[in-house]
Amino acid sequence: MTDGGTNATRRPDGAALVIAVVLAILAAVIFWQTSQMRVVAVYARVGPTTFPYIVATGLAVLAVATVVSALRGSFPARDKDNYGPMFWILGGLLAQMLLLFPAGFSIATGVLFALTAAGFGRRRFWMTLPAGIAFAFVIWLIFARGLQLSLPTGPLESALVSAFGALAASVGAA
Repeated sequence: MTDGGTNATRRPDGAALVIAVVLAILAAVIFWQTSQMRVVAVYARVGPTTFPYIVATGLAVLAVATVVSALRGSFPARDKDNYGPMFWILGGLLAQMLLLFPAGFSIATGVLFALTAAGFGRRRFWMTLPAGIAFAFVIWLIFARGLQLSLPTGPLESALVSAFGALAASVGAA
């Protein structure tokens, strides 16, 4: 018997049960880690442990709701997985991890961008790779220079920052 695309006579949804277990474990870890925090007594009721407890409680509630939905079989049937795009995206993540420190943030993230775009059907690497590197460099510039956060610097970032620095010095001298 079906209603609205769900099948009430199906077996419990195994994937949803696994997700519920992961949510419950995550909630338990947050509860435990928060309880281990050494917090100096404060006069306010809201302290540094309040928000982690709220998040953990929310995760626990989601875990219980996911179990109930999985046992009722109220999740809609899922389509078959399309592994090709997944492999493109996973390959991009692997390439980024391998390239991050030797090549720098911009190049590694640009490769991730191009391979993810390929996973979504855009396989014009001659266009997506430079666009990804340019976007990633702007992000690196904002975070590394503007916000003073530490992101891996590679030869591209070093060269462009040196070129911009030289250009700014020549303009300032003129």
